[in-house]
Amino acid sequence: MKKVKIATDWLGGCAGCHMSFLDIDERVVKLMDAVEFTSSPLTDLKHPPEDGVTVGILEGAICNSHNVEVAKRMRERCQILIAVGDCATFGGVPAMRNLVGTEAALKRAYLETESVVEGIIPDSPELGKPLETVTGVDKVVKVDLFIPGCPPRADAFFYALSELLAGRTPVVLPPELFTYD
Repeated sequence: MKKVKIATDWLGGCAGCHMSFLDIDERVVKLMDAVEFTSSPLTDLKHPPEDGVTVGILEGAICNSHNVEVAKRMRERCQILIAVGDCATFGGVPAMRNLVGTEAALKRAYLETESVVEGIIPDSPELGKPLETVTGVDKVVKVDLFIPGCPPRADAFFYALSELLAGRTPVVLPPELFTYD
């Protein structure tokens, strides 16, 4: 039996959605006969392979140029893309900087408060150039399914994966699986 390949990656925000994913607990073991995790918190590989990925799970908001590249790479390499968490859905907590503007937020965080970076705003190509506004993943790439919540319930992850393994692509989650924050 050919296994379904799943890749995960994350953007701006916390890693709470990945932790919720791991809360599937022993149910993930039941999936292992049908699933191969190509990049995930279980494998510690950070990016999906170039081809053959069935499902991509993307957590976090689009905050900078690096996040745009990651989202586009996931969309190109994955047949189905799932955006998870409130950050991926509408920007969530990272989008709070939209209220004051990127420059003001960076100035406050790095110049006007005590910081480990000695009063400079980090400017490294590895960090990516901050975008003027933080946004959800669907503003950059096509998303096939959203799993909202902060973090989403493990049951929502399990439901989506179970549906996909049964050959069905869920368009929306049943209401009892939503997390309302």
